[in-house]
Amino acid sequence: MTRRLLRWTCLLLSAALLLGGCKFDGAYDLPLPGHPVSAGDSFVVTADFSDVLDVVPRSTVMVDDVVVGEVTDVERVGWHARVTMRVKNSVDLPANATAEIRQVSLLGEKYVALLPPAAAKPEGRLSNGAHIPLSDTGRNPEVEEVLGALSFLLSGGGVAQLGTITREANKVMDGRTGRLRGVLENLASVVKTIDGQKRQIVTALSSMNNLTKTLNNEKSTIGAALDATGPAIRVLDSQHTEMVEMLKSLQNLGAVGTHVINASKGNVLKILKEVDPVLNRIADAGTKLGPGINLLASFPFPKSANAIVKGDYANTIARVQIDFDNLYSALKLPNIQLGKAATGKAAVSKCVASQRVLSANCSEVLGSSQLSGVLKTVCEQKNLLTNAVCQPLNAAPNLDLGKLLGSGGVSGTVLSGSVGLSRGLLDAGSDDPGSPEQLMGGNA
Repeated sequence: MTRRLLRWTCLLLSAALLLGGCKFDGAYDLPLPGHPVSAGDSFVVTADFSDVLDVVPRSTVMVDDVVVGEVTDVERVGWHARVTMRVKNSVDLPANATAEIRQVSLLGEKYVALLPPAAAKPEGRLSNGAHIPLSDTGRNPEVEEVLGALSFLLSGGGVAQLGTITREANKVMDGRTGRLRGVLENLASVVKTIDGQKRQIVTALSSMNNLTKTLNNEKSTIGAALDATGPAIRVLDSQHTEMVEMLKSLQNLGAVGTHVINASKGNVLKILKEVDPVLNRIADAGTKLGPGINLLASFPFPKSANAIVKGDYANTIARVQIDFDNLYSALKLPNIQLGKAATGKAAVSKCVASQRVLSANCSEVLGSSQLSGVLKTVCEQKNLLTNAVCQPLNAAPNLDLGKLLGSGGVSGTVLSGSVGLSRGLLDAGSDDPGSPEQLMGGNA
């Protein structure tokens, strides 16, 4: 009987080896009852753990504390462990699910918990062949680790230091509770103010960020500007002494200018007061001023003289713009031959050379009947026919310029233009010389 029993036992072991293939991993390969899932109603998932603690094959796999599968294999891959699990088909988890090794109770067995992602949006569905990477797995601390950390804290770690901190804090606050309370109240007020202005602070930081971005984008331009500023600063540094002297001179000029203004202020105000009636009369004249100047242009002939003579040269209006100062400023007059009229030679020569009827020399000459006659005689010379002083005398020989200038006077330029225009009105021909406004439209 013993020999027969031994034969049957060997036969059963041989059959088990044949059915299980050539690989045998010990007791975990022996068929045991009580599998939570079957191969036909499940799928395989793998997960990598840095530490699997004491998880072994046949450990349970749970979702929300409900058993949904079991661990089928635990193997080492490099410096971490890879756990193969078989999970029921009915489990509905996203493809980016996570896995943790937890403990049933304080002294209970370990199991693998499958969880939906906590920091990411669920995607897809967990299916056969899915793999959970090392970054999405973890484990809970062991009871031994918690007790060891607590033992370190109580045996001279942070507790003794906490007692020292408490005693020193009591010494600091002893007798100063009122001040500390005031400091805390002020601190609370400051924090409240900062909290109320957090929007402005955020806006200021955003503006500073934009400014920094702009400066960063323009750093090449800023660098070029700084490079160009260097030579300019060197020039300014080399001219430092001259600039200081210039500023000192400007200071002296300001002092002198202030003195001049203060000294002449009364005279300027007096002149303005005297000019005020003249300007008021000109303003009162209004539109009457134009026709008056128009009649002055044809002086001494009235406007009605245009209709007296009919011919090719009558009634012609000439608009002439002459600037005698620019025209004769560079003119060099030839020697004036006074002949027998040697009296007042210097004054007459200076009057003709000035080419200004209102000059001081001409006023002296025209104020004397004898010198006026000498001036008329001199202006008859051919080389002086175009002289600004001789033109009005040659145009109207019988005109007494001395009386005209003494009775109110007009500028030499306007007088010369007026006499020339009068000659045009007499020598030219037209039925209507035009309105005063038309005559004033030109520059005579």
